[in-house]
Amino acid sequence: MEPGRSRRGQAADTVVELDADFFADPYSLYAQLRVENPVARARTPVGLPVWLVTRYDDARRALNDPRLAKDAAGFARALERHPLPPGRQAVFAQELSRHMLSSDPPDHTRLRKLVSRAFTMRAIAGMRPRIEAIAAGLADQMAAGPPEVDLLDAFAFPLPMSVICDLLGVPDAERATFRRWSNTLLSSDGDGAGRTAAGMAMAQYLSALVAEKRARPADDMLSAIVAASEDADRLSADETVSMAFLLLVAGHETTVNLIGNGVLALLRHPDRLAELRADPELIPQAVEEFLRYDGPVNLATFRHTTEPVDIGGVAIPAGDVVLVALASADRDPDHYPAADDLDLSRDAAGHLAFGFGLHHCLGAPLARLEGEVAFRTLLARFPDLALAVEPDQLSWRSSILMRGLTRLPVRLRRDPDGAQPVVPVPRQSGSV
Repeated sequence: MEPGRSRRGQAADTVVELDADFFADPYSLYAQLRVENPVARARTPVGLPVWLVTRYDDARRALNDPRLAKDAAGFARALERHPLPPGRQAVFAQELSRHMLSSDPPDHTRLRKLVSRAFTMRAIAGMRPRIEAIAAGLADQMAAGPPEVDLLDAFAFPLPMSVICDLLGVPDAERATFRRWSNTLLSSDGDGAGRTAAGMAMAQYLSALVAEKRARPADDMLSAIVAASEDADRLSADETVSMAFLLLVAGHETTVNLIGNGVLALLRHPDRLAELRADPELIPQAVEEFLRYDGPVNLATFRHTTEPVDIGGVAIPAGDVVLVALASADRDPDHYPAADDLDLSRDAAGHLAFGFGLHHCLGAPLARLEGEVAFRTLLARFPDLALAVEPDQLSWRSSILMRGLTRLPVRLRRDPDGAQPVVPVPRQSGSV
């Protein structure tokens, strides 16, 4: 490739378009940017100009830099400097934006403290039997059904959604609808009206759910959050609804994509799949490599500069928007040798799939445990698991934030007429 030219033949100092090609394969662009333009000007699909940080060391520092703020009000002011075209939308409804991921200290500290106890290593370890039971039940349903399924619909979505809804005390009835709302809100296409409608519907649903928990509290996390909202005004009404929104969305989106992307990586690397089948004790380590290799989050959520900031030798003005490319950082060969290789024996410690610093994902231990149980269950129950379509027939979600497939058609067994035999799933006794 000609030096100083981008993937699309543009000069390295021009604006990078985060478009459909980017969704399908961000890694080709990232590999070039890390070398030629590691802190690049870019534009999101809704027309928002941003700075894109692609190298590991720069990304890690940026994620922990207090001058890169997260508060929704400050981001709104940044948008005033860069108005979007009519009908475009870059943020969620206000009612859904007052959570810890869109706040800075001291509000962030107060909000995070409310739910931190539920996500300690000890608390998560206690959830293992329930997660194993959900995974086994889903595998039973798959084994009793057709030989080909969409693994996202049949397993990767209902597993974490059931877990987080159990934890929060959310009834079963609206889970499929909630998934549709979540997909719409996290989409990066130009349908601002669709995202607005989904945001309003979700806000109304969660407001009603919060009111129900206030009237009839139960032994669940959402009831505890509602109770805290009545304790010396520690939480406003919008903060309570926003927290419910964040926990529900973040509580399933990450794990859905961890499972889907990880299974695809294994099915596209038969030698690695055979290695993992031969030694299931590698599964926890393999989960870390799946997170690094093709993690569930492409770009960290929006940050804005509160003052001029130098990142990687590039001066970024105050009031500009910065996107940290987690997926690019985790493929940086200066940090991970042979970074484009799937290596289940690699020490992937320090990957940024769950972020870093103040906003490091609170639910990371839960996602890791769900991922471990998911892969252990699938590998044990479906020894003939294979892709049911050619890899080039798969499509990726139109989202700059999430890195995930729209569908993952798989074949569960070779014999289309026979039921998959029930194979006991060995219980993992190691750490979570």
